[in-house]
Amino acid sequence: MSAHPSPTATLDEALRAAPSNTLSPAAATKTDTPIPLRAHLRHTGALIRRNLLWIRQDPESMFDAILFPVVFTLLFVYVFGGSIGKSLGGGQDQYVQYVVPGLMAMMGMNMAQGVGTGFNQDFNSGVMDRFRSLPIGRGSVLFAKIAVELMRMLFATVVLLVVALLVGYDINSWTGLLASVGLSAVFGSALMWVFLTLGVVMKNAQSVQAMGFLVLMPLQFGSSIFAPTASMPGWLQSFTDYNPLSALADTARGLMEGGPVAHDLWVTLIWSVGLTAVMAPVAIHKFRTKS
Repeated sequence: MSAHPSPTATLDEALRAAPSNTLSPAAATKTDTPIPLRAHLRHTGALIRRNLLWIRQDPESMFDAILFPVVFTLLFVYVFGGSIGKSLGGGQDQYVQYVVPGLMAMMGMNMAQGVGTGFNQDFNSGVMDRFRSLPIGRGSVLFAKIAVELMRMLFATVVLLVVALLVGYDINSWTGLLASVGLSAVFGSALMWVFLTLGVVMKNAQSVQAMGFLVLMPLQFGSSIFAPTASMPGWLQSFTDYNPLSALADTARGLMEGGPVAHDLWVTLIWSVGLTAVMAPVAIHKFRTKS
């Protein structure tokens, strides 16, 4: 009877194939001697395969990537589409064209929350203790997590687009669509560093989820994702002007539907670069020093 290789066995095989100048397990826990780039890439690849194997063995972990885009698309199109569509000068069809780029912008943010809870669960189950005892680069563990979450985000985006087409969305620019997906991935990966940090410092997955809810809900609904901001109170409009999700959603609409994108694009990229530059070193440091 054949069996799939376990994720742990896959990682161990990759580590045995690592260059000889990689640290021994004992030394890896005591020093931060640099690991060669080629070894980093090898370890990251092995960890990505390990994470994908876990998904293969636990298909339920993909439920959020499947159900989230379906539920949110149907909910907002059929519950709010008529009323908000009229304010846009059309009807439900007009709202579909408005909300789908916004939902694409939100996809990376919701997947980012999942990486934090999963990372925390790995710590509490002892998986991360094993990783930190092995001769692998600390950053490799985090980069592998982000890479797999980006794959999940792209899968969720495909599901979203399928549902959007079924409810009447018209793709006006394939180039703009691909650019929007890429920009959402850039911003989503930047936000993942924030949730990886939360996954390290919080005591349990419930705390990560609660903190994520407090952060994400104002960003989601205090933005232009679901509705235009013109009818919002002045103080809330001021918030939306600096909300990166508004900039990302408006950029996606401009790319996919036509319209100005330069300002919102720069705002999105500045937020993405800033979050990564600040939070990536913090996440790696917290992961390296967590007791």
